Amino acid sequence: MKNEVEQKITKLQRQSKSYLDQIKILIAEQNDSNKINIISYFTFSLNISHEPGQESLCLGTYHVHNAGNTPITNPYICIKVPQESPFSFSGRYVHDNFKQSLKNASEWERINDKTNTEEFWLRPIGNVPIAPNETISFSNFQIKWSPTKSYAGSIMGFTHSDQLKEGIAVINPINLNGTIPLQEDE
Repeated sequence: MKNEVEQKITKLQRQSKSYLDQIKILIAEQNDSNKINIISYFTFSLNISHEPGQESLCLGTYHVHNAGNTPITNPYICIKVPQESPFSFSGRYVHDNFKQSLKNASEWERINDKTNTEEFWLRPIGNVPIAPNETISFSNFQIKWSPTKSYAGSIMGFTHSDQLKEGIAVINPINLNGTIPLQEDE
């Protein structure tokens, strides 16, 4: 009986040591001063109409927050509109061919082909790094659509930087869907 209790105590001690080792690893990872931690998300409001001829609107902002301990350099974002959807995207940004005098340091510049209606690659003008615990935002973009038939689609966002070449997705894509009842002939 005594031997059995000693074995159980030894087993519990090994298990406790294993748990403590895992906790130490997690704490060390969390205290890593060079760890990159970016949180990207949308905030938005909707005005939806399912009346024929009425336009629906999503007014949004794309936020990039540096929750890490090191600056994020050369940040840029991609906002993707679903292919063959009724959604059209617009926002306040400039193109590289705009006169320098029209470019403001607080604005964003589109860096991909301006004829592309599905992907909008944008970077803040001036390429200012995002300091730890700071947020940059691409504000007041609009997504419009006039529903003539049922629709569904997700507006996706991706954040890239020197530290995140592959990019990370927003934590809350904008999912838009609606059902338009079929109109019967009278």
